[in-house]
Amino acid sequence: MKWLIVTGDDFGMTPGVNLGIVEAHRRGILTSASLMVDRPASEAAAALARECPVLSLGLHLELSTDDHERVHTQIERQVARFLELVGALPTHLDAHHNVHHDPRLLPGVLAWARRSAVPVRGHSEIRHVSKFYGQWGGETHPEQIGVESFVRLLDEEVGDGVTEFGCHPGHVEPGFPSSYAAEREVELRTLCDERVRQAILERQIELIGSGDLPARLSRVRGRRSGIRVPRRRVPTT
Repeated sequence: MKWLIVTGDDFGMTPGVNLGIVEAHRRGILTSASLMVDRPASEAAAALARECPVLSLGLHLELSTDDHERVHTQIERQVARFLELVGALPTHLDAHHNVHHDPRLLPGVLAWARRSAVPVRGHSEIRHVSKFYGQWGGETHPEQIGVESFVRLLDEEVGDGVTEFGCHPGHVEPGFPSSYAAEREVELRTLCDERVRQAILERQIELIGSGDLPARLSRVRGRRSGIRVPRRRVPTT
């Protein structure tokens, strides 16, 4: 099986990012989102997520490397806020700017994830691909986030098993609080382009959310062991 998770980061950053992620889910191929719980638009993001029952929702941690000795406290507080907003544990865990890979922070992140059985980006059986990104050194590279680039990544990066593409779709408002701005609009158009969906179908890749993965893996393991596992119906968007 070739399974692809497409995760939109920064959910909750701004109203425009919220709308872009929901649009990429409803009209495009986005299957998961990572929620920032301390941003002004986080409550609105959680409300929008409730209107998207098959959108998997994870936690996009914001961790301070200057306070790495208290990483457990940082995580517990943000998980508690996630539970308050969403009413359930996150389906996956990652971090803003991928700071969870910092060796000073990673042990604490992995410890919490093991206790809660939540996969951490880059540290699970899900292979994470970060190449769908349109900026280096402060310069915009829209050619890296267009349709052709996405299809090329399907061919180069998606093999048997589970692959995750990270992305950052959104609508950009005046005063947008990130240097990665115009690129979000380009990503959104690409994710909603019918040519991308067709390319996924032609390659026999199945789109899933991170929350779908435990049941899918259970069925695969059940078939290998000769145990029949009932299928769960998943509504379509």
